[in-house]
Amino acid sequence: MQIDKELDTRNLNCPLPILKAKKALAEMQSGQTLRVVATDAGSVRDFQAFARQTGNVLLEQQTLGSEFIHVLRRR
Repeated sequence: MQIDKELDTRNLNCPLPILKAKKALAEMQSGQTLRVVATDAGSVRDFQAFARQTGNVLLEQQTLGSEFIHVLRRR
């Protein structure tokens, strides 16, 4: 999968990972992908809700140790 932009939100708590992702997506073109790396366990459900509410597509979520990876496609 091609990633157009990566965002490191490690050690940031809710709502900062979502706010930073929202800002990054606003600067991207439709169809581009954003990969967000977070350490906040709540980010899993937060990104699911964010995708539903904004119309951006949550392509993938995975947990690697203490990190949570979220991949979104800009609507």
